[in-house]
Order: sequence, then structure tokens, then C-alpha cells
Amino acid sequence: GSGGFRKRKHDHFPHGQRREEKENVNPPSALMSSFKSFQLELDTRHDKYERLVKLSRDITIESKRTIFLLHRFTSAPNGEEILSESEVKLNAVRQKIKQVAQELIGEDMYQFHRAISPGLQEYVEAVSFQYFIKTRSLISVEEINKQLIFTAEDREETTNMTSNSHDKQPHTWSLKVTPVDYLLGVADLTGELMRLCISSVGNGDIDTPFELSQFLRQIYDGFTFIGNTGPYEVSKKLYTLKQSLAKVENACYTLKVRGSEIPKHMLADVFSTKTELIDQEEGLP
Repeated sequence: GSGGFRKRKHDHFPHGQRREEKENVNPPSALMSSFKSFQLELDTRHDKYERLVKLSRDITIESKRTIFLLHRFTSAPNGEEILSESEVKLNAVRQKIKQVAQELIGEDMYQFHRAISPGLQEYVEAVSFQYFIKTRSLISVEEINKQLIFTAEDREETTNMTSNSHDKQPHTWSLKVTPVDYLLGVADLTGELMRLCISSVGNGDIDTPFELSQFLRQIYDGFTFIGNTGPYEVSKKLYTLKQSLAKVENACYTLKVRGSEIPKHMLADVFSTKTELIDQEEGLP
């Protein structure tokens, strides 16, 4: 009727029956155990993702240090010492990549690709930079992946890994650099080659800029074949690659036309000034 409170449906049941219904909900059911297993799986995956992010950060830092070291190759009195020291640093980076490969055992790498991609790109840049200084050519992705096959060197580690199996062969881990990471690393390499061109001219090396110009032109032609059909990150790097090529070609032009007029110790200053003008004209910071 009008007025008064409306009774709820469960108010018609005795209190004892309602208490039994609550007790039936509390005991762990198959659904609750499933959700707990999902929670454990997600927490484990998240922890692994964070460990991979930290390893990728370490790989990036050590690879950058290797690149900075290799830039001293043109000015160092003994370049072989620089190359040997860079090889030691790259071996240390590969040990970090080995830890990444161990973390990804039994996992789909592409689920964690975003965590390790920055480190792999920087490693590709460092390895390709060292390879160019040695051979004046571009390292292939197959050659990079060959260097990322690891074996268990420690006997105790091998014994622990093979204790539950009858296979006596040593365990191996491998991590393959994806084609996208390879292309992005090569695109970043062009910036380092542009800096190598300027520094070599400052040291009186006139031949290296023309070699770098031809090499960068070949890389740029290769990237133009990909164009907008490739991943977005690759097409975005194409503009930066074009900038590096323009600066190297401008340096070669200055050497060819005005090389006899400008003293060698002043060529680097002239190139740096022209580079600043190019960046200002194209709106670069």
C-alpha cells in the first residue's frame, strides 16, 4: 500500500538459510582458482618484462659507449687498440643479450619485443659501425645473428641444465634480430657515419668523405625501395637518413671545389658551420 517500506525478496527467507547461502559462496571454487592462476601468470609475465627492460637499457648504454669509443679511431695513433677494445665491449654486450635469450626460453619473443627492441637497435648500430670501420662494407643481419648464438661454457651450469635429460650435447641459446630492428639500427648508423666524415676531415683525411658518400647513397637507395610500404618506424627514419647524406655530400662538394683554398685544419670548422646552416634552413633544432 501507500507508505511503509518495501520488503526485499530475501527478507522472506529465514536468517539461517541466508547464512548458508553466504557460506556456499566463500569456499574456493573452480572459477576462483582459475583467476588465481591467471593472476600468477600475469605477475610472472610482468616481472619478466621488467627484467627485459632493464637488460635492454644496459645493452643500450654499453652499445653507446662502444660507439663513442669507435669515434676515436680516426684520431687515435694506434687504431688497432681501439678496435680490440671495442670488441671487448661488444662481447660484454653479447653477454647481456645472452641473459635476454635465457629469459625468452619457451616464450614468444614478439610478446616481449617492445621491451628489448631499443637495446637490439643500438647493438646493431654499434656492430655495424665497427664492421664498417674494419671492412668499409655493411654487415648483414645473418652475420649479426650468427654472433648471437650462445653455449653454456660453465660446466656446473651445463650439468644443472642437463640433469633431467639424457641429452649430453651442450645447451645453446640464440636471439635473432628482427628485420625491423636491423633496418632501424642501420638507419641510425648513417648519423654516426656522418660524424665520422666530419671528424676524418678535421684530421686531414680527404678520401674517407667520398667513400662515405657513396656508401650512404647506396643505403639511401635501398631504403627508398622500401618507402612507405615498410613499418612506420622505418619510413620515419628515412628523413634523418636523407639529412645525413646531404651533409656528407655537402662536405664532399666543399672538398672538391674549395679544398685547395681552405687549409686542412680549418675544413672541419667550415663543415660544422655549413651543417648548422642546413639544419636552420630545414627547421631542425
